[in-house]
Amino acid sequence: MSFDEDVLARAARVRLLLMDVDGVMTDGSYWHVPDGQGGLAEIKAFDSQDGIGFQWLRRFGIKAGIISGRVSVSTEERARSAGFAFVCQGHTEKIPILEEILEKAGLDAEQLGYVGDDFTDVVVMHRVGLAIATANAKPEVKAQAHWVTPSPGGHGALRDTVELLLKAQGHWDEIARHYEIGGHRR
Repeated sequence: MSFDEDVLARAARVRLLLMDVDGVMTDGSYWHVPDGQGGLAEIKAFDSQDGIGFQWLRRFGIKAGIISGRVSVSTEERARSAGFAFVCQGHTEKIPILEEILEKAGLDAEQLGYVGDDFTDVVVMHRVGLAIATANAKPEVKAQAHWVTPSPGGHGALRDTVELLLKAQGHWDEIARHYEIGGHRR
């Protein structure tokens, strides 16, 4: 992946990465299956490569969080297991939540990145330092982004984003060395 200088400069400032869920952390699909008690449970699929990326963010002190219009137990568990600092579900009006997160995190908007895929995400994208759209985002959303991931949501878009952040902040070589990638053999 190659990045232009403006995107790298923006990514170098990110201390908190926020994201939508459906279409970003997932491919937008969810299934309702019997829960064994006469009701239905919601099931979503999350990408494992995104998951290791979240571990790397934490390793380098970059926090993560979600702002989602839907409420989902699957999302809650994924956010917990990924160590997210902020989990805000059930909010289609995202600006008040963004302002609350900024205050709690003690950060400036320029220190936030946001990954989205649909119209409800654009208002947040306009208020952060690094606005990212997934490859599967609506064309109108991509047009508002500083950068568009090569991979679609639920299939590596967040791993792409983590790679951008860690490269911009000078941490990617350490990751490569740790996993003996690119000739970094012991």
